[in-house]
Amino acid sequence: MVAVAAATASSHLLFSSSSSSSSSSVSPSRLCPFQLCVFDPKSDLWGANIRKRQVGGGIRCTAVGEAAATTATKKKSGYEIETLTGWLLKQEQAGVIDAELTIVLSSISMACKQIASLVQRANISNLTGVQGAVNVQGEDQKKLDVVSNEVFSNCLRSSGRTGIIASEEEDVPVAVEESYSGNYIVVFDPLDGSSNIDAAVSTGSIFGIYSPNDECLADIGDDSTLDTAEQRCIVNVCQPGSNLLAAGYCMYSSSIIFVITLGKGVFGFTLDPMYGEFVLTQENIQIPKAGKIYAFNEGNYQLWDDKLKKYIDDLKDPGPTGKPYSARYIGSLVGDFHRTLLYGGIYGYPRDKKSKNGKLRLLYECAPMSFIVEQAGGKGSDGHKRILDIEPEEIHQRVPLYIGSVEEVEKVEKYLA
Repeated sequence: MVAVAAATASSHLLFSSSSSSSSSSVSPSRLCPFQLCVFDPKSDLWGANIRKRQVGGGIRCTAVGEAAATTATKKKSGYEIETLTGWLLKQEQAGVIDAELTIVLSSISMACKQIASLVQRANISNLTGVQGAVNVQGEDQKKLDVVSNEVFSNCLRSSGRTGIIASEEEDVPVAVEESYSGNYIVVFDPLDGSSNIDAAVSTGSIFGIYSPNDECLADIGDDSTLDTAEQRCIVNVCQPGSNLLAAGYCMYSSSIIFVITLGKGVFGFTLDPMYGEFVLTQENIQIPKAGKIYAFNEGNYQLWDDKLKKYIDDLKDPGPTGKPYSARYIGSLVGDFHRTLLYGGIYGYPRDKKSKNGKLRLLYECAPMSFIVEQAGGKGSDGHKRILDIEPEEIHQRVPLYIGSVEEVEKVEKYLA
């Protein structure tokens, strides 16, 4: 009797057994009772590679079948790698994302590769220093800020799947004329920590993707710049941060690290310069529930309120363990966050007397990072409530941010209550 069980789309599993009457005349090792024979229906395995014959009412699998079964259980090759492109296709096949979002994410990864190359050659290509312009936040734009923003925007436009792009470096969001399907809304900080460029310190790009909304697409006409009413419409589409479909960042450092979440765990990829591809290096990243590292700009200590000062002072107190927290502050959100994600602890940029709402932007930095950290088992807060529950009132809204291990964020919330 032969029973055929369906396996994957590319292979079938054939289980064969023999009757008791044949077991006495044929060696059990030759009959392969309950043996797994793997064959590819696209090739002529039935006719050429797998020979089968009746033996006392049973079916015998030849050595070819045995070799196939052995191959199926063989250890994974040390040279086998999984690229970001391949990983995204698997997510698409599993129904986690659609083909349109796959293309958008691929275009973002391409932008990150280009920016990584620009950052590495900044000194050689004379891309260090200030551009001479000031962005909407009143900050001096670095040359690489401007170039990186153009690279990111061009890659998203060329994908044909984005309807609205909103950048930290742009005064207002922009409707994409080149879009012909998808219409995803992408918010991004093209080069976070650009003030560190001249010193070759870690920088990064941050992005978040929201679902398209046909009821709230701007009629761009001859002018792709959106007016106030259309900006408000986009803000409503992008809210709250818990509506994010995907978020991630790319860190430009000793290695180029691309971290992404699609709402089902956090995955890390490293750019392999040999192949020019992002390769999966960390699966299902989980942040420790607690940590002994804090990252705050203590240069602003005198500008903080007394509750926050008390919190920082207590972190420095060795206590009964005799081990105070360690201070680590790079000045680049991506760099500080990535370390916190891996080692645990807390990163904070609070409000102070100079910056009433903190310095970091909700849409481009706080919401995407909070989405990532929650998917890794951590927490993002403004000191009183969940970042992802905050509804922006304007495109470039700033909020305080405390992000990292659950226990550490809850601890600072108690101090600030």
